[in-house]
Amino acid sequence: MRLNHFTSDASASGSTSAFPVDESKLTQDFYDAVNGKWAEQATIPADHASTGGFMDLVDNIEHTLMADFADLLAGKMAPANSEMAEFKKLYALASDFDRRENDGTAPLKPWLTKIANLKDFTDLNAHLVEWYQKGLPVPIDLGVEPDMKDTSHYALYVDAPSLFLPDKTYYAKDNSAAKQLMPIFTQTAVKLLQLAGYAEAEATTIVEQAKDFDAQIAPHVKFAEESADYVKMYNPFPLKDVDAKLANIDLTAAIKGVINDVPEQVILPQPLFFDAANDILAPANFDAIKSWMLVKTVLSASGALTEEFRQVGGTYGRALSGQKQARSQKKAAYYLATGTFGQVVGDYYGRKYFGETAKEDVRQMVLKMTHVYQQRLKTNDWLSADTREKAIVKLQKLTIKVGYPDSIDALYSKFKIDEQASLYDNLQTITETIIANHFGHWGQPVDRKKWEMSANTVNAYYSPSNNEIVFPAAILQAPFYSLQQSSSANYGGIGAVIAHEISHAFDNNGSQFDEFGNIHNWWTEADLAHFKDLAKAMISEFDGIEFAGQKVNGQLTVSENIADAGGLSCALEAAKSSDDVDLRAFFINWGNVWRMKATTEYMQLLLSIDVHAPAKLRANVQVKNLDDFYTTFNVQPGDQMYLAPADRVKIW
Repeated sequence: MRLNHFTSDASASGSTSAFPVDESKLTQDFYDAVNGKWAEQATIPADHASTGGFMDLVDNIEHTLMADFADLLAGKMAPANSEMAEFKKLYALASDFDRRENDGTAPLKPWLTKIANLKDFTDLNAHLVEWYQKGLPVPIDLGVEPDMKDTSHYALYVDAPSLFLPDKTYYAKDNSAAKQLMPIFTQTAVKLLQLAGYAEAEATTIVEQAKDFDAQIAPHVKFAEESADYVKMYNPFPLKDVDAKLANIDLTAAIKGVINDVPEQVILPQPLFFDAANDILAPANFDAIKSWMLVKTVLSASGALTEEFRQVGGTYGRALSGQKQARSQKKAAYYLATGTFGQVVGDYYGRKYFGETAKEDVRQMVLKMTHVYQQRLKTNDWLSADTREKAIVKLQKLTIKVGYPDSIDALYSKFKIDEQASLYDNLQTITETIIANHFGHWGQPVDRKKWEMSANTVNAYYSPSNNEIVFPAAILQAPFYSLQQSSSANYGGIGAVIAHEISHAFDNNGSQFDEFGNIHNWWTEADLAHFKDLAKAMISEFDGIEFAGQKVNGQLTVSENIADAGGLSCALEAAKSSDDVDLRAFFINWGNVWRMKATTEYMQLLLSIDVHAPAKLRANVQVKNLDDFYTTFNVQPGDQMYLAPADRVKIW
């Protein structure tokens, strides 16, 4: 449950925007009034799918860290720790494109040969444990994650594989996007196989077989809308019953080899796939499965080999997002290295550019917002006393993480770079280390200190399984938070962010987890029924709104919309409690933080798969639910920004 797609642009002065507000539009299109002047001059960089405040923050961090790490590579800056020393080695390998050209595709070929040499399912079963341990594509996914009904222990999740296209909706016969995208996917995959040494005819056959297998999977997996319902991912089955559905895959033996145990029960996030798996994973399909493995493998390797391989490999992704050109070699190397050593880079960024003082200051802000939220729960007029008491207990048990972890995850101390080996081989070794660590969690206590984002990530999240809210250092800057902004502007930025994440504990998903992060109904029957009615109202408020040539899916975005509504409402109350309250500044900065300009392709992709509503609608629709918005800007019946009081959705 992440805030995601932040877009804002603020100056460091007391004003929340460097661009003037169009006063004439405030009552007609609030977002355009605040951001229209910016949008008129904003251009999307050729290597981006979007621009705006969120991407500006990402780009600023990129610029800062690339400059710092250039000094690191040049020996002008010493590594801060042993993990950073290994990061330096990988970054140097990623940046050495001459060496990558010399290595060519040779590092990849042994892995393709492994797949090509498979003869049948008996042969695959003999290698299945190795396949999982090395991260090679397998048509059944395994994962060790906290048990959603007992988060103090790990469970084994057994899932369907991912699809080539972004979502099941793309596989409908009348999907126009798929008609454009699949030919590009085909061209990309065929060309990569050719670069890896396959003749064009053979490469074409492999890709067609892979697409055929992918198309067989699609009818039996969930739509993005279905996947957005977290609790419906929890479907426990006896392992023996699941294995009985797989005549040609020895799942139990593979699991035993991977985790050194045979659990009685596994969790199936997508049980319908396993009802059909015996027909899909059939001997007649074996060549298609091998081809699917080959295509998945060459696609995953595209960023770690030659420049041509990188450029070709990104073609499909750029078509998906509307990005006009690939990143430069320097940026590609930066993102590959920093993505691999995420927590190490985050630790460096957090300690240098955020620090302990700011960490404690923001933590106090979060505590203040939780206090405001608690008072709102106490005075809530539709919860019964029993449910209200349990909601407050859950809030009081909420774990707060701010800035960066106290220490780097021990996993990164295991990353050792062999400077004599290729970039690809080093990345493969790291992959195997990560996988071993992941499956090594089995039988161990759940680690609740772990961060799912690095400190240099411009985002925030709530984890229902941990009942925790996390605010990486990178988001804790203007326009979200700055000492140069008024308190009201800060509440419209970081205050709404904080309360948004708190609200996820009580959205349609989070509300089904208790204070320990376990699936557990703590509601009275009447309260739950009323909450579901309120959630339906939020679904209706967004559902069907036309945007970027398509329509918003209110069911897909409901959890984030509930969190936005609760976050904005709570932050507004906090702002009003300040001596220097300025509701105009509060709302204007709320509009600023959703500033975004994106390609049509990217906006349409997000509409299909993203649990967040479009940024413009997050800015415009939510303010209509707040009475103070109307008095602040004198919004009257007949104005486009007017919503009748009876239609205003208020949950938290």
